[in-house]
Amino acid sequence: MKNVKDNPNKMISARAYAYFLQLADTLNYTKTAQLLGISQPALTQQIKKLETSLDAPLFQTIGKQLCLTEAGVIMRESIETIYDVLTEASEKIHDENLSTRGKITIGISASVEDRVFTNFITDYFKQYPDVEVTLFMVGRKEVWDYLEKNKIDIAILYLPTDVLNKWKGYESVNIIHDELLFIHHNPELTKKKSISYHEAQRFPWVTYPKNYFVSHVIQTAFEREEVTRPTSVAQFTKPQQMFRFSNETSVNTALPRSFFKAHQEEGELRALPFNPPIAMDLSFVYRKEKLNVPRVSHFLKVFQEYVEEESYLDRLKENN
Repeated sequence: MKNVKDNPNKMISARAYAYFLQLADTLNYTKTAQLLGISQPALTQQIKKLETSLDAPLFQTIGKQLCLTEAGVIMRESIETIYDVLTEASEKIHDENLSTRGKITIGISASVEDRVFTNFITDYFKQYPDVEVTLFMVGRKEVWDYLEKNKIDIAILYLPTDVLNKWKGYESVNIIHDELLFIHHNPELTKKKSISYHEAQRFPWVTYPKNYFVSHVIQTAFEREEVTRPTSVAQFTKPQQMFRFSNETSVNTALPRSFFKAHQEEGELRALPFNPPIAMDLSFVYRKEKLNVPRVSHFLKVFQEYVEEESYLDRLKENN
């Protein structure tokens, strides 16, 4: 077969393929020309041009009946496949420009309490069932990796203040101003309103692994106060694991206030803020261009309305 790419002047127009499909459907030159609103010679010319380009006949006459040749059958199936792909692409592009249809993929850091987001997505689906939302929980490193590779639309994770100033091309929306709390069992600390770093350092802790973000935040805070990092007797990757371990062993830990509020009724643990506080922002993070995607901006807008109607922390308390 001749390679039409080597000779642009012999490239066949999309119109010729459309004519071919119509003729393949009717198998009648006169009827096809009438349906297309062109003369029969013009139709014949386009078909001949296509056959010459392919170096193969597409139609043959058996008796008085026009039929497709083997090459014609292949051509019809191929063009129909291409048209299906183009139609699907057009529908996807159309859906991309709709605020209440399409897919939204969200990655949430494993250190974040997900209850409010799960409840919101459930309510969101009830209102907008044509939006398919996928929420998956992975490590913070994986969340950033997926965000950078554009595998997710939105990330939910903890950020230190002003961290995104160093990340061009990204934006964030604050969900809550959170802080780490010292989680303990000591009745002697009950009357205290906060705990110093020196006091907290005296107790054994269960912690995140050293390479985890929250561990880095804790280490930075203790170094700033010129206090040695607390001794870690066990390490876990999820706050639920740390909460359970601490509750059953009397080993202390540090967890986000939002997480503790969601789970405090599940154990006998007490909590104190650090002095000075160890603050973190729980935020939505996304590429700047994602706000140009109507369904993403709509999702964020509806979530904002959701927490304005009842605050994020109040919704956490409701789930206890």
